[in-house]
Amino acid sequence: GTVALPSLQARGYSMRSSLGSLAAGGTLGILIPPSLNMIVYGSLTSNSIGKLFIAGIIPGILLTLLFMLYIAGAALWSKETMREEKVPLDERIRLLRHFVPPAIVFGVVMGSLYFGIATTTESAALGVIAALFFVWKSGKMNWALMRNCFISSARISGMILLIMVAAFILNLTISLTGVAEAMTKWVVGLGFSATGLILALLLFYLILGMFMDVLSMQVATIPITYPIAMALGVDPIWYGIFIVLVCELGMITPPVGMNLFVVHGIRPDNGGIQDAIWGAVPYAIIMILFTLLMLTIPDLVTWLPAHM
Repeated sequence: GTVALPSLQARGYSMRSSLGSLAAGGTLGILIPPSLNMIVYGSLTSNSIGKLFIAGIIPGILLTLLFMLYIAGAALWSKETMREEKVPLDERIRLLRHFVPPAIVFGVVMGSLYFGIATTTESAALGVIAALFFVWKSGKMNWALMRNCFISSARISGMILLIMVAAFILNLTISLTGVAEAMTKWVVGLGFSATGLILALLLFYLILGMFMDVLSMQVATIPITYPIAMALGVDPIWYGIFIVLVCELGMITPPVGMNLFVVHGIRPDNGGIQDAIWGAVPYAIIMILFTLLMLTIPDLVTWLPAHM
């Protein structure tokens, strides 16, 4: 955001549309693999993290394209005066070399997973080796960099492990007290169809996302909602992508939309947060409609992992 916002402003985009696109674009990171939130879901439900990663690719790409389509349409409709950056074609081609290292690292991680060459953990290790190679080749490999990487990795891993321990304790408590089983029987007894349940959960997570962050929502609700969804015949991999998507939605819904606060915090003027909120509303609507599309065409999620 600190890099993109000044560039967007220089090109003539309004503050509202700039903040909205940045807040919404930032949500795509947890849907396009590799994703911490998919790891949390897979660990909580004992589902294949590799399949979850693969399942997120098509929805992630489609949602990105829908966001881009909306931005293009809104720009044409508003008739705002925007300045196009004139960059020569040869310069654009030359700059493409910067995309090669991240593309190769992504390809190594996802390719080794998709083709069954490596497990999730092994593919992550292969990604680290590929990344280290590019750092070494650039001549920036030194102890200070490695030390920073080690400390950052330890902090992130520690955070994830503490969350997972708390989640497993909650899982065990719910299991021992019979809450999940009782809830499952009660919901199934109401005669809900799988579609009816998903629509109800969409509304539930939409409201919950206004007050909780993503990881808190996952840890608190998955142990209860997952058995209910499975009892009604919902595909576990599809449900995982659904959970990640609706938790994404919570990141741009007020009053506690994490991404809204982040993009508001980097704006250079002293304007109100309403610009970020109203700017993100169209993207929230697109995400809701895309969730309904996933419900109508579940193959958008399940087709790719089924062909692994």
